[in-house]
Amino acid sequence: MARFLGKDYSKRELGRLVGDFSQVAGIKDYQLMEGKGKGMRCVDFWTGSGFEFTVTPDRGMDIPRAFYKGKSLCWRSSTGDVSPYFFEPEGFGWLRSFYGGLLTTCGLTQVGAPSEDQGEKLGLHGRISHIPAQNIVTNEEWINEEYILSVEGKICQSVVFGENLVLKRKIWTRLGEDRLWIEDKVENQGYRETPFMILYHFNIGFPVVQENSRLISPTQEIKPRDEEAEKGKEDYAKFSSPIPYFKEKVYYHKMKPDKDGFVRCAVVNDNLEGEGMGVYLVYKIDQLPNFIEWKMMGEGEYVVGMEPANCGVEGRAKDRERGTLQFLKPGEVREFKLEVGVLTGKEQIEDFERKIQI
Repeated sequence: MARFLGKDYSKRELGRLVGDFSQVAGIKDYQLMEGKGKGMRCVDFWTGSGFEFTVTPDRGMDIPRAFYKGKSLCWRSSTGDVSPYFFEPEGFGWLRSFYGGLLTTCGLTQVGAPSEDQGEKLGLHGRISHIPAQNIVTNEEWINEEYILSVEGKICQSVVFGENLVLKRKIWTRLGEDRLWIEDKVENQGYRETPFMILYHFNIGFPVVQENSRLISPTQEIKPRDEEAEKGKEDYAKFSSPIPYFKEKVYYHKMKPDKDGFVRCAVVNDNLEGEGMGVYLVYKIDQLPNFIEWKMMGEGEYVVGMEPANCGVEGRAKDRERGTLQFLKPGEVREFKLEVGVLTGKEQIEDFERKIQI
């Protein structure tokens, strides 16, 4: 049964109340008409609970926008929506088209700082978020009396004499939900072993991020990335109002999973509208063993990144040097499943915290 406005509905029961199910939940597929994003394909979702988000098939099937009851869940950068055709892969050029959003995927053969690895020059965070998807399918259908909304497609990162990696992604939700699910499969369709790095760059922003907002997580140990992050590292989970000329702080977290191997973490604002609100993640630690926190309290660049990954963020050369670089053998497939959702009210936040206490 579909849970909507505190009541369970069958397909027939809800159908009697609406002319078309898009009256309560649905998908809209369209293109942007102007600016740097002109021509870019977008897919809007709304679930009827107040939870809405956008998927951009032309940008690696990432999620540039998400809202709950009119309040943004994510940070949006000053670049705005940028077509993949403006991508600058060299050095830090990635930042010219980094719109932030709820999710930007990094990889698939490079994550983190620009570097040179075995003669190959690698730019910031890799290419996958700037590759348009193909074989895109959107769907709205009743399955076992639940109304399922989904989009899926595949993104191919390949080069002659190099990698041939295919990411198959499905993003889906249901009528009445305050959450979505991401299901990824990455396959090495080439004939040589290939470096494999992937990071899910979730970017939480105002109004969830404000002074006294906090990160809740099953953190056993943190490691600052550099000297800048060492400063004030004891406040890694506490957030301030925007600070002029703030320099980013990045922390590696050692997470303790629950008995089923899941890690839960969230950025919460206990005071938002007097009731509290947060954005949470759930993922499997055997799929994504690393977690990186991006604490950026700058003016206009005011964001907290929750970033589960299979790698570090100092570039492929550094991972290879440390002996932590992962590889995909020819024909090998890796799967990743993540849940992203909204916490509303003190009771939900406290219940979430109880689940992750270590």
